[in-house]
This record gives sequence, C-alpha cells and structure tokens, in this order.
Amino acid sequence: MIGLIAATAAGRQAAAQLAEALRPEETRVYEGPVGEALRRAFGECSGLVCFLATGATVRLLAPLLAAEGSDKHGDPGVVCVDEARRFAVALVGGHEGGANALAARVGAALDALPVVTTATDVTSLPGLDTLGLPVTGDLAAVSRAMLDGAPVRLVGAERFPLPALPANVGPVAAADAPVVVVGDEVPGRHAGPAVHLFTPSLVVGVGASKGAPTDEILTLIREALADAGLSERAVHCLASVDAKAEEPGLLAAAAELGVPVRFFGAEELAGVAVPNPSAAPLDAVGTPSVAEAAALLGAGAAELLVPKRKSAPEGRAAMATVAVARRPARGRLAVVGLGPGARDLLTERARAELRRASVIVGLDQYVDQIRDLLRPGVRIEATGLGAEEERARSAVRLAQQGLAVALIGSGDAGVYAMASPALAEAGEDIDVVGVPGVTAAMAAASLLGAPLGHDHVSISLSDLHTPWEVIERRVRAAAESDLVVTFYNPRSRARDWQLPKALAILAEHRDAPATPVGIARAVSRPDEWHKVTTLAALDPAEVDMFTVVTVGNTASREIAGRFVTPRGYRWQE
Repeated sequence: MIGLIAATAAGRQAAAQLAEALRPEETRVYEGPVGEALRRAFGECSGLVCFLATGATVRLLAPLLAAEGSDKHGDPGVVCVDEARRFAVALVGGHEGGANALAARVGAALDALPVVTTATDVTSLPGLDTLGLPVTGDLAAVSRAMLDGAPVRLVGAERFPLPALPANVGPVAAADAPVVVVGDEVPGRHAGPAVHLFTPSLVVGVGASKGAPTDEILTLIREALADAGLSERAVHCLASVDAKAEEPGLLAAAAELGVPVRFFGAEELAGVAVPNPSAAPLDAVGTPSVAEAAALLGAGAAELLVPKRKSAPEGRAAMATVAVARRPARGRLAVVGLGPGARDLLTERARAELRRASVIVGLDQYVDQIRDLLRPGVRIEATGLGAEEERARSAVRLAQQGLAVALIGSGDAGVYAMASPALAEAGEDIDVVGVPGVTAAMAAASLLGAPLGHDHVSISLSDLHTPWEVIERRVRAAAESDLVVTFYNPRSRARDWQLPKALAILAEHRDAPATPVGIARAVSRPDEWHKVTTLAALDPAEVDMFTVVTVGNTASREIAGRFVTPRGYRWQE
C-alpha cells in the first residue's frame, strides 16, 4: 500500500491525481494533520508519497527513523513531491524501500522529474541489494569501497551470473579488504566489512509421515542446514513425493520458508540411486527413497550435500526425514530485441537486461547503438555482418560458463534475428530470457497508417539461406490467401529481380491500381522516409535493404493518404 500525505490544497489535488493514476487498491490518502498522518502511514504502508517540502518531511520522519524497532531494511520508501509537482525526490529507502522505483512511477504519473541520489544508481554501478538475491552484511561499507575504487574481494562469482562489476572488484585483494561473498553458506567471519549474497541453490528433499507436524519438519530442515553450514536463505525449494502433495505439515513448512514444493512420482524417485534407501517408504509410497531422491531430482545433482537424516521428537517415533542437494550454477542468456533504432522505441525491459548483463554479444553496429547504456566493466563481444551463427554459438558458450549474457539484435529478437540460432544451440543447462522488441514491420505500419489491421504475413525475399522456389511458393500462398504481406530484405544491388517477381505474383490476385502499398525506409532513424503508393505504381528502384514493403489485401484502401486494412467490423462495411 502506498500512503499519500498532503498539507495544502495543491498537494491534496496532486495526491488525488496520483491515486487515480495508480491502481486505486494500491493507494490510501491519509487525512488530518500531516504529522499524525505520516506517522500512521509510516507504520501501515510499504511506500509513502509526501506532498511536502523535503525539509518538513525530514523533520517529521526523523523520530520515526530513530525509534526503537525501526529498520532500514524494512522501513517504507519515502518520496517527496514539491508544491509545483516539478520533482519527485526519493528521500528514504531508495533500494530496499523501493523509493527510487516509486519516484519514477510518481514522476511518470504527475509529469515530474524523478530525483534519485543513491550513489550506485547515479554512477551506473549495480547495487548489491538490487540483484534479486537475499543479502546481508555491511552493505554501506562495501558499496562505499566499490564507489571509491578501493580493492574489493569477490568470492564465489562463478556461482551466480552477476552483472558487470567495476574493475576494483575481483578475486584478489588484501585479507582485510571489503569482501562480497556469493553462495549458499552461512556467512563466516572476515577481517574487513563483508556482504553476503545468497544464491537460490539448495533443494531440500522431505519425507513426511501422514500428519507430520510443521514444527517437526521445520526444525529438522533448519538443523540439517545449520549443521552443514548452509543458509536457510539459500533454499530454492522443498521436494517430495506426489503422494504428499496435500500433506498439511509439509505445505506449511514450505510457506514458512517462503519457497515452493516440487513433487515427483514414486516411480521417478525409485529410479534415482541414493546412498540410504529404505524399506519403509517403499512400503508406504512405492519408492525406497523420498528425501534423498527428491533432493537429487529437484536439484538436478548427482551428489548430496546432506544425506538423509531423521527428526528426533521426544517420546515418539520420527515422522520426517530430510536431505539436501545443491543446484548447479546456471548461466543466463537474455536475447534482447533493440527495436528499429530510435532510443524511445527501446523498451524498459531491454534497458534493464542490458544493465543486467556482464557480457554483450552482438553485431558491431548494434553494440554502438546502445554502448552508452552499458555498465562500466561490461565485456563486449562484437562481430560484423555474416557472423550470425558464430555470435549465437559464442553467446551460448559464454552463458554456459556461468555468465550473464545479453545477445542483442535489431527489431524483435525472434523475428529474422538472433533468437532462433541461439536457441538452436542452447541446452537445458542455462536460463534463457526473451525480451521482445518493436519490429520494422510494426514501426513501418505505424507510419503508413493501419496496414496490418487484419490477417497478415511477413516474408523475407533474401534467398541467401532460403531457396527462391520456397520463397515463391510462400508468396503465391499469401497471394491466394488474400493476406497483407510485408516483405523484409526486399532488394539489394545483387538481388534486384526478386521484388518485381513477388509483386507480379500478388498482382495476379489483386486489383493492382487500387491495392495500396507502403514503403518505409530507415524507420525511426534520422534519414527515415515513407510513402503510400499502389501495387501498379510502385517503383522497385526506390527500395533497398533498409526498406520494408507492405502490400495490402483486396480490402485494403488508401484513406486520406493513409494505408488502411479494415478489421472486418460490420460498421466498416
């Protein structure tokens, strides 16, 4: 819940506008004296927006931040908006409290400028508390050392695909240097300030008798982890046999830990070789092992970190068993569509993935296009035209080494771009994230009018990788099916006859003088131009490899200079 506090009429008006812009169930306007309103909101909300001067807000917040029980890791993020709505200032809780993100949302809603002063954000360094991992330790001291350029020792980098880090963060540093530890172990002692990032790498297999108490299961899990030096914060999931899918104690234990439960069939578990098989689960659920086999299956591991151990309740028989395995480290491959070229057509998700990566792989001209968005220290693997397959293989190979890789391409990564060659190489050993982008066809359509208002198809006229006979067959099918057709790679100096041939095929099935054709070149770039003509009047000499050509169907019309394909609604007939 986001609490909104205002003192003036203008502030109350802005608060009402913000409440309307955000989801109504997400906001609450606090009435009454601002001091009391802020105190109530501070205890009840995850975020606050104060339509007050920053000085006044600081004075009101100070006793709350100093009060017993206040915790910077749990306090709400606070944003201040000035009387003229010019600025949305993230005042308290930039990362963990969400104030930086809230300032951006408030800025977008009120057309105000978000103001963020968090040092890592303004210097393009990744905040250690923004990586999506549980974190503990002296965050301020280690982050300050990173910012100051002081040596910071990094331990366990191979266990999680981290974003690019500055050059002063690496595996070698003095023993008393600040340290960042990545892993699933309980934090140890260090001579200098330390931050621990917990990887979600532990799978706890659980066997439970019917009616096993939650406390007995939880105590056993926690003792098993602690005795092995492993952190509860690194548990990825629990795992068990599907016969226990409704077992209340098991489900409640998972809920208490905040993790899901994976269930496996008894036959699948029985096929896993384990060190401690038993007749009891074989008789009960049909597999000689639940805890050990489920841990190994859930983790995709061959060895256990903790072999099976039983609970030890006083005065009765054990009702739970657990075992622990570790998931192998997995690299991350993001296949990112950059859109047609204009910066404002690059999606926020694409920007985030570019900053999430430690390695960028792409065509050299596309790398240059986004180079200013990359974090300091990012590794760049740029190659020229014609090296698509090598780029795909390189990106996958780097991800398999455990790195965070962004493979970039223009338009949408899945449309005549790098997603298919990359995924043809990628196995199950890496995580893959697809980031959609605005395609050239979509961007061109928005210039031309509404040519894609009904069924349509895209066809590449390049016969470098596809025989012309196949391309021609597809063009004929589109023509006979009365589809709107967008041609990619329509014409080059070496391929000047394919476009006229394709247009002639379409003309066999359409009224060429009345069929609109849109030509759009260098869409969203400084030398962009476009025109709407007809199938009969189109001059192929105006077309090159930087152009997309869209040909209408038999219902398409030019209306007020715009290319329109009716959606088919009755009122349009």
